[in-house]
Amino acid sequence: MQSIDSNNDIDVENQWLVIQDRLKNTLGEAVYKSWISLLRISSLEGNRLEISTPSRFTCDWIKTHYKNHIQDVAAQINSNIKWVDIIVKKLEESDTSLQQNTNISFTEKKISPSDGAHLTLPSGGEVAFPSHLDPSYTFENFIVGKSNELAYAAAMRVTESEKPAFNPLFLYGGVGLGKTHLMHAIAWRIQKQHPKRRVIYLSAEKFMYQFICALRQKDMMSFKDQFRTVDVLMIDDVQFIGGKDSTQEEFFHTFNALVDQNKQMILSADKSPSNLDGLEERLRSRLGWGLVADIHPTTYELRLGILQSKVEQLNIHVPEKVLEFLAHKITSNIRELEGALKRIAAHSSLVGREINLELTQVVLRDLLRANDRRTSIEEIKKKICQRYSLKMSELEGSRRQRAIARPRQISMYLCKKLTSKSLPEIGRSFGGRDHTTIIHAVRTVERLMQEDDSMAEDIEILIKTLGN
Repeated sequence: MQSIDSNNDIDVENQWLVIQDRLKNTLGEAVYKSWISLLRISSLEGNRLEISTPSRFTCDWIKTHYKNHIQDVAAQINSNIKWVDIIVKKLEESDTSLQQNTNISFTEKKISPSDGAHLTLPSGGEVAFPSHLDPSYTFENFIVGKSNELAYAAAMRVTESEKPAFNPLFLYGGVGLGKTHLMHAIAWRIQKQHPKRRVIYLSAEKFMYQFICALRQKDMMSFKDQFRTVDVLMIDDVQFIGGKDSTQEEFFHTFNALVDQNKQMILSADKSPSNLDGLEERLRSRLGWGLVADIHPTTYELRLGILQSKVEQLNIHVPEKVLEFLAHKITSNIRELEGALKRIAAHSSLVGREINLELTQVVLRDLLRANDRRTSIEEIKKKICQRYSLKMSELEGSRRQRAIARPRQISMYLCKKLTSKSLPEIGRSFGGRDHTTIIHAVRTVERLMQEDDSMAEDIEILIKTLGN
């Protein structure tokens, strides 16, 4: 495991970058963007790491939900760190690092993806929460294939006219298949073609965060004005509001207000509206009003095309045989595929070795092994339902009867053991449960397997029937 001690030449800022990167991998992209990216390193003195965030609410939320995990990861990276403090520290005017990542709302000021500008709300006030629009996530860099051609065409269409072609546009698909890329591309294209249109792009979790802040500060009027006076509202990962009744209520009214004004709504999720868990029926119905476009798992041809495009962008030489090998072996999602290519390129550059099949297999040994044995969460859940005569709604629901709770824990254990999904991703597939619930389930099943031979045998049979 990588370890960085404070007496090394690597400075504190670089240590924090490594910690953040590890947190992104373990907590997932959505949690990282919404919470961890808000943190800034304040000091590292002795065995105490101090990190800061601009608001009291964010500080309290991170302490409650993520502090222990941050502390564990920090100790893994720097063995001297024994304690992590999270404090509130207002952003200084000279500290533009957070501001430069703020790309939520476009006004009449024209910018380009390379500007990384600090933007303002339609009302003229500064953006109070960050989002990240990736400059590389444009239509020009999106590789189109049979699995995503409908979503791509629909995304292009909503940028062409100021009047909604369909409302809402709802994009859905698995992790790393290109939903967020298309969302960012839409935002950039609208800004370029219609610079006067007011656009807000954020995650559903950030929408919830803003809503809770408004409630605490008793300033709901500003919240409503902020979200109901835009031309385009784009919300990523809508599944996050499942089970959040108050947030759903406000989102429902915001949705209706914008659609009634003929303003464009663009949403994304990991499932279609009809399959989203924890949503009120009236909201689920409205999400399916417009065009629902799914993004299927990638084909070999599409994966190869993406790799060839990425090689051109990175301006590196990779033999065609290596690209074909990666396209065959890494089939889970585009993000993992691109990450594998970058990993090979970085290794080649650092050690001065030519990229070939042998180097690729050595560098990606863990990733290739994981893909060879990969099973999907849905396959595991279906197998558990079949084995224990349960309905999927029971497995994903909140009932705690032993006959349901125990198979649910076994299912969570298998998802952690047999897939490469992060704990938050597994939790979301079980009705939006917290990652600590998954950890508890895994530990419970591991203990039961040691205590009960029949339990261990049952789980071993399940693993074999799942093809691992």
